[in-house]
Order: sequence, then structure tokens, then C-alpha cells
Amino acid sequence: MIFNVQGIAFHYPNHSVLEDVSFSVGKGELVAVLGTNGTGKTTLLKCMNRILTPAVGAVHIGGESISALSRNLLAQKIGYVEQQRSGSRMTVFNSVLLGRKPYIQWDITQRDMAIAAQALATLRLSDYALRFLDELSGGELQKVVIARALAQEPQVLLMDEPTSSLDLKNQLEVLKLIRQITRERGIAAVVALHDLNLALRFADRFVLLKEKRVFAAGGAEVMTAETIEAVYAVPVAMTSHNGNRFVIPL
Repeated sequence: MIFNVQGIAFHYPNHSVLEDVSFSVGKGELVAVLGTNGTGKTTLLKCMNRILTPAVGAVHIGGESISALSRNLLAQKIGYVEQQRSGSRMTVFNSVLLGRKPYIQWDITQRDMAIAAQALATLRLSDYALRFLDELSGGELQKVVIARALAQEPQVLLMDEPTSSLDLKNQLEVLKLIRQITRERGIAAVVALHDLNLALRFADRFVLLKEKRVFAAGGAEVMTAETIEAVYAVPVAMTSHNGNRFVIPL
């Protein structure tokens, strides 16, 4: 496994959010983190990226604790896509080029420019390169943020609700691209999602959070009607179509 979360606990001043959370992610795997609002998905991703410091526990990448890495080296290893922010008066290309910041020593190189251009092409944003961020739709802006993370050439990609502002077509397109990139580049991806059907369609493994802890973790076998009802407090049925499994609330 390339990425390991071991016994993470995190407490805000007035309440506990996570307790004893552990799981691992292998190369080429897309892991979906699932759970109700307020269950700690965003907090968990931030602990995995050292934006927040856990009270106890550790996160290792390639066998090395992230606490031992410099900020620059950490940014070379882990790309993070947070929940959408508003745009600014910066071009799309320059925004994606910021993903190369951890690698830049003296000046931007031709390689940096080429990697940024390739990230834009991967997200089908090449025609938007000279547009300003504040001219983009929410969905377009979200794709730019993902392209910036890819420009970091990370070993691990952490994504917090990457499809939240996308229409159905773009939700499917973006998650298909993320899964493809994860497998082709041999990186690990951890994606917090609300949509169970998107998770079932694209994730290799699942981590379901409930009451601060991991309620269930594993492959498709953990995504049962009983588990989903226990986590979300909604009775559901499971069905299949064309090889894909779906959750239907009852």
C-alpha cells in the first residue's frame, strides 16, 4: 500500500470529530470516503494532507510519515482538491501552473509549462487557457482546480466532493478521468463523495464513516443495503443494470 492512515483522531476545541480511523490505499486505487454530512470526511482529508494535525495517529506515504516531510516535498507527493472556491482574476493556465510551485527553484521551466498544458488537456480545458477564473462557471472552475492538482504530479490525490458543482455529464466525465488517471499513472486517489451511485460506479474500495469512526471498509462487498441503511438511517434497496450496481432509497 502506498498510503496508510493509522489510528487518526481529531478533536476541535468543543467536540471530537474522528476517533481511531484507519485504512490504506494502494497504487492505482480509487477509494471513496462516504458518510452523512458532518461525519468528518473533510476533516479526515485535511488530516491526511497535514492541513490539520491529528491528536493521535499517523499518516504514511510510501512508508514515510508525512509529519517528517517539508511542505514542498509534501506538496510534490500529495495533491489536494478542496471544495469549490470562487474564482479570481487569474488566467486558467496560470492557475494550473501554480500546481508546479513545489518543483520551481529559480524560474518556471519549459517542462513546468508542458506539464501544466497537459493537465489542461486531460481535463479538456485547453481552449480555456487564457480565460480568467472569474469568468468560468462553477463546473469549469472545479475542473481547473483538479487540473492544478494533477500538475503537481502527485503520488496521492485527495479530493473533497470534486463533482459537487458539476452537471450529470461532467460528473461522469470527471470521475471517469480520475479513475483512468489513477490507474494509468499508478497513483492513489481518495475521494470524499455524497453520491453513493457515483461511488459504486467508479470506486475500487470504500470507507464508510459513522459516529466518528470507520463503520465499514473494503471492496464492493461492504456496500450492502444493511450497511448503507445503518450509516445513512435510510432504508435502501440494491439493484444492478449493465454491470453497474445502484442504491435506491425506499
